[in-house]
Amino acid sequence: MTPAAMQGAFLPGNSTAELRQVPVPTPGHGEVLLRMKSSTICGSDIRCIYHEHLGKGPEGYQGVVAGHEPCGRIVATGPGCRRFGVGDRVIVYHISGCGVCNDCRRGYMISCTSERYRRAYGWQRDGGMADYLLAEEKDLIYLPDELSFADGAQVACGFGTVYEGLQKLGIGGNDAVLITGLGPVGLAAAALCRKLGAPRIIGIDVIEERMRLARELGLCDEVLASGPANVADVKRLTGGHGVERAVDCSANDAARATAIRATRKWGRIVFLGEGGRVEFNPSPDIIHDQKTLFGSWVTSTWLMEELVERLVRWNLHPAELITHRFPLARVGEAYALMASGKCGKVAVCFDEEMK
Repeated sequence: MTPAAMQGAFLPGNSTAELRQVPVPTPGHGEVLLRMKSSTICGSDIRCIYHEHLGKGPEGYQGVVAGHEPCGRIVATGPGCRRFGVGDRVIVYHISGCGVCNDCRRGYMISCTSERYRRAYGWQRDGGMADYLLAEEKDLIYLPDELSFADGAQVACGFGTVYEGLQKLGIGGNDAVLITGLGPVGLAAAALCRKLGAPRIIGIDVIEERMRLARELGLCDEVLASGPANVADVKRLTGGHGVERAVDCSANDAARATAIRATRKWGRIVFLGEGGRVEFNPSPDIIHDQKTLFGSWVTSTWLMEELVERLVRWNLHPAELITHRFPLARVGEAYALMASGKCGKVAVCFDEEMK
């Protein structure tokens, strides 16, 4: 039987996480109640909520239960649900859009234009850092038995964001790839590039723990410490040409410039990392070398479904990037570790995912 109350984690914006008792919600029309199984921590939560509340208005954190990378099992449904039922294992797309604007109809609820109805889990509506989560059925993606809940938690905002960006670049057997920033998103980029056929993957980071993880997991062929010689280093490793594809996951100005300048003529670059700035010279850095620079923000529900299918086909498990798992009672430690950067992915887990 579902209890009447549960514990939920809140982020007051002072580099702490607070557990509070809150009611277990009841699903309404088109809604489901999930028993949470895994809720991973995103770098955006650290940057925009955990240390301080940066967002304003409808984009700001509104004092709700934190966590926008949830995965769990349905324990109750409201009237009007058409596809999912009790017992189903599901991933939650982390933005709940209006469903009727042009972007939502394309599946890109991240870009929903409705200020009234667009609400992100863990930002404007309760998220996954609690025992239970109320979600809208339209936001759900089926999680196959071949993938764990910890795998599924990373699909939407982590691996999904990367998969979208790589679709814009096009990755294949002819492409050497540079990844700047080897946090969880950068590691996901390396894992997906490998499965898409990239024969040479070069990673750059400044944190030794993340560089070591990229090596230990075999995700990168070369791992470089961030520094002023990075462009020359990458060209030396690629016969003097540079890479065909570059992915920035760092949001660091110097790393972004490196991604652009270490890409060869006719190459493509995508920026995935949020925030920060970059300075480059359009003519020599982009125009004269016929390079293409993409921006990419999260992904769509249909590409998420495609990615889940590919993960099973490739036997690729995002949970391998998780270096630390915590119970909800230790959620403060989980956020503090993620904020330190001295880790891979950090997950708050429940039930069998803590074993």
